[in-house]
Amino acid sequence: MPTRFSIVVDDDRAHDIEHLAHEHDLTEEEVLRQLLTLGLEALEEDRPVGGRPERDVTGKTDADP
Repeated sequence: MPTRFSIVVDDDRAHDIEHLAHEHDLTEEEVLRQLLTLGLEALEEDRPVGGRPERDVTGKTDADP
């Protein structure tokens, strides 16, 4: 059974989402679904087979800013 989430974003981020939806003839919900999927896939690509990202001596991972 699907789970529904809701998010709160600032006006600038909402405008970005609306712009993407309009530009690609999608709903805002579909834009958010695709962005979430892309973000989760990017996280999975950064993880080694053991499931936890490798950390350097500072405790940061390659995924950390």
